[in-house]
Amino acid sequence: MTERSLLLLRHAKSSWDDPSLDDFDRPLAKRGREAASRIAEEMTLRGWKPDHALISPALRTRQTWELVAAALPHGILCDFVPAIYEAPAARILEAVRSAPDEAGCLLVVGHNPGLEELAALIASPESNDEAMARLSAKFPTAAIARFGFGGPWLALRPGAAMLEGFVTPKELG
Repeated sequence: MTERSLLLLRHAKSSWDDPSLDDFDRPLAKRGREAASRIAEEMTLRGWKPDHALISPALRTRQTWELVAAALPHGILCDFVPAIYEAPAARILEAVRSAPDEAGCLLVVGHNPGLEELAALIASPESNDEAMARLSAKFPTAAIARFGFGGPWLALRPGAAMLEGFVTPKELG
């Protein structure tokens, strides 16, 4: 059985400075840009290196991805997936299930509440208790959850992935 990793990254803090902007077009705030860079550094330190990414096409998720990608090895395949924008857990899970089999480590950059709901949905009872408690309390902006999963992406089901780690920008200082 192939061991895969699924990384769920909530977009970094967005700016509300321009109330005339549509939600889809809100950029990252300065604090969000800093948090995305810190999370990217931590991903590198932990060896959480995706080889494929599914990104919501909203501006704040694209900008989060750009900051994260800059800190990672080049050559990560990236798909902008409109179905992930403000999607419920089930629709994000469909996108994950359609990921190419060659992807050993898949990153999804999306939005809450869908990402948080997906994390709770796929987490197995064998998940890391401390990480699960923290994730269940809050999935803040620029936080990342790492799941381990055996088998093809198409077979990912509720309760089938083990939450192995959860990192928030706040804990990184």
